[in-house]
Amino acid sequence: MAPKLSPQRFVRSVLKSFMADSGLEPRLFDPHLRIINAKVGQVDFELDITKDHTNRLKILHGGTIASMVDLGGSLAVASMGLYATGVSTDLNVTYLSSGGKIGDTLQATAICEKIGKTLAFTTITFRNQQGELTARGSHTKYVAQAWGAHESYTPPEGAEIDDLD
Repeated sequence: MAPKLSPQRFVRSVLKSFMADSGLEPRLFDPHLRIINAKVGQVDFELDITKDHTNRLKILHGGTIASMVDLGGSLAVASMGLYATGVSTDLNVTYLSSGGKIGDTLQATAICEKIGKTLAFTTITFRNQQGELTARGSHTKYVAQAWGAHESYTPPEGAEIDDLD
């Protein structure tokens, strides 16, 4: 049986799984997205903005932020101990100002506000390099089938485990 991990190491291992097994996340985010901190119910992460993340105005594309809401909500669910993070039922984004341009770093905080037997509710906020709120999102996940799939904070056999804590 795989070892029980700290929330930070566990969430980083879930992110490694997204980067290894998903189609979108590795193409859009790898290696420019990293987890800064993770604790039960909260994940802080950031993205170094490259040309691939921008629109024709050369500023951060709204679709990049929407994808970060999706990923951030999943990582917030993972911070609650679930390796399988469920499926999306609802995703909302509000754009307040430009998130930045090429060379800037966008900071994000994802919070799992409530998790029940069937649904998890998350919010994600985004701040530019000056610390100004640039966008916020919410992401609801259906998690009923994720419960019991694995022991909390324990990755499945064969999963790549992050070496940093």
